[in-house]
Amino acid sequence: MVSTLELTDVSFTRQRRGAQPLAVLDRISLKLEPGETLALVGPNGCGKSTLLELACGLLTPTSGTVQAPPIALMPQRGLLMPWANAVDNAALALRAEGVSRTAARERARDWLVRLGMSEFEDARPHELSGGMRQRLALARTLLAGRPIVALDEPFAALDAISRIEAARWLTSALGESDRSVLLVTHDVEEAAVLADRVVVLSPRPATLVAQVRLAGSVPRLRTSPEVLAAREAILSALGVSG
Repeated sequence: MVSTLELTDVSFTRQRRGAQPLAVLDRISLKLEPGETLALVGPNGCGKSTLLELACGLLTPTSGTVQAPPIALMPQRGLLMPWANAVDNAALALRAEGVSRTAARERARDWLVRLGMSEFEDARPHELSGGMRQRLALARTLLAGRPIVALDEPFAALDAISRIEAARWLTSALGESDRSVLLVTHDVEEAAVLADRVVVLSPRPATLVAQVRLAGSVPRLRTSPEVLAAREAILSALGVSG
């Protein structure tokens, strides 16, 4: 089995009924190293989420190749089941793999404890805050047991304070699970806080215009020299003045 994700010269054109085909990605090549957190940033509509869907096998490239093991995707809105409580929502990934309800709920409870949600295992999604719903979606994603986790704008719906807290529990959970991570975000600072490497995409049709590597443990302080330097490098690659 392929052990990590590698895209080689991947292009994607979206076919549209009654309109000209839309070129979204142009010859993207990148490799996700084992245990690495790689963030994708770029202008709105450049194809970041499309690249994530290609990596996960939800789309087929127009040209080029995608090699990847099974990937667990956490979509932007989490897609929690509104009628199920927290522990049953988290257990869904295991139930889909044929794990018994009792065993799946036991393992789900363990992740809810790790994510500080043990008091809310009986709560329905509408009874949880936005941050807690995202924690729950992450627990379900990690319980899928895939070697790679793909996160599509996981904090987009959260306010600034909640995003800082979310960065802490996300890195703690991922550190315990020892997975590789592919993260899509529109927040340049967030990418520099969370990632080992940031890949910068151009406007559509997107090409890879820069890569910024960061050292040290995560989450980094937003005011640290390394994050500030990475922020400037990313904004420069995007053609934006800091």
